[in-house]
Amino acid sequence: MAWCLMGGVAATHVHAAEKPINVLFITIDDLRPELATYKADGILTPHIDRLAAKGLQFNAAYCQYPVCNASRSSFLTGLRPDKLDIYANKVALRNKWPDLVTLPQLFRNNGYFTAGLGKLFHMGTDAEGRKTLFRDDASFDYFFKAKGKEPEIGSKGEGRKLGDGTVKWAQWRAAEGGDKAQADGMLAAEAVRLLDENRDKPFFIGVGFHKPHDPFVAPKEYFELYPLDEVELAEDPNDRTPILKHALPVAYNFETFTDKDRREFKRAYHACTTFVDAQVGKVLDAMDRLKLWDNTIVVLLGDHGYHLGEHGWWNKVTVFDIGARVPFVMWVPKSQGMGAETEAVVELLDLYPSLVDLCHLKPPHELQGKSLRPIVKDPSVIWQKPAFTQVVRVPVGMGYSVRHGEWRLTQWGENGSGGLELYNVIKDKEGYYNYANDPKYAVILDRLYGFLRKGRN
Repeated sequence: MAWCLMGGVAATHVHAAEKPINVLFITIDDLRPELATYKADGILTPHIDRLAAKGLQFNAAYCQYPVCNASRSSFLTGLRPDKLDIYANKVALRNKWPDLVTLPQLFRNNGYFTAGLGKLFHMGTDAEGRKTLFRDDASFDYFFKAKGKEPEIGSKGEGRKLGDGTVKWAQWRAAEGGDKAQADGMLAAEAVRLLDENRDKPFFIGVGFHKPHDPFVAPKEYFELYPLDEVELAEDPNDRTPILKHALPVAYNFETFTDKDRREFKRAYHACTTFVDAQVGKVLDAMDRLKLWDNTIVVLLGDHGYHLGEHGWWNKVTVFDIGARVPFVMWVPKSQGMGAETEAVVELLDLYPSLVDLCHLKPPHELQGKSLRPIVKDPSVIWQKPAFTQVVRVPVGMGYSVRHGEWRLTQWGENGSGGLELYNVIKDKEGYYNYANDPKYAVILDRLYGFLRKGRN
């Protein structure tokens, strides 16, 4: 039994007073770095902010695929989407890879109590191999799904569909009943209960919060924090480079959105973000009360980026920097890098090898990421690893994108047959000025193109 310890010594060789280190793993669905700690104006996220201030905040962390299932399948196995051959939401990981050991499963195999609350996996399977939302019986000793179990009052309150109603998921509700009438409020309460119940044993507790994923439903008090007339909309600059055909997916009817619709969309996203932040706060309060910080690694991340009107897009599924970049925070007890920020370019793929390394476990298969231990130890360490994100576009095929240094290069189709995009993501994080065809940037383009040619490992 290889329990994970701060000192890295096997559990059977240490004094009984020493405890193996736990893992609290928090994922937040569709959360872009729209947080005060990431310098987003006008957004209220005090609880995630305090975790970021306590731990290590990664300012340049990237998903491997900007869709829920493909992203989560990747970081929960330590393998790239191309290796898994999973690019869509309806493909269950276990149906393709029944024997692959996931991150929580590895901890379970090493004597930990493992719990999955809410949406950690997107599409999973039960013990009989039947496809099911969120659940993965091979990974968890205990699973709790709140979706569909909310009290009826949580479905009541002011709200409406946006645009002409044809974008069916684009709707909001300022709900009655408070936090406890929403799935995320129920998940937070269950997480607190499990922390209390399992505080004296090694645990891996994963909490998958649903908001700010659509539909944008949160208790009405969170909407009241954001007056509609104070919501500022993104505006594409007039001198922007013409957008490439494949940069956005096949469009929804976003053109039917009025400015009022757009403001309501963004307001609702912010309300849901502050709501989920409050649920994170309840879990962090339990960590305080139970004095678990000294023997618990805490990870908090979003599963992919998101657009809030940039390029006229109100969704995910892009490899612009705002479509690929995610919030990512780690707390590692007794590590020197806590209380800092890092600009190191990292991938969510690096999570699995990092926890394996920090917890002195043996990887169950070859992992394609890289341990972040050097950054956790010293956030200023030189870190030259690129970050790759990919997405399918019909009919051109796969688009591959790489972030390295200040730059992002995206290649559409084989050998760039569908076009190239080159952006300075420090000066132009939205991706409005494409320098791929400017000879002044040929050296930079060739350098990043070299990463794409060499492969993503």
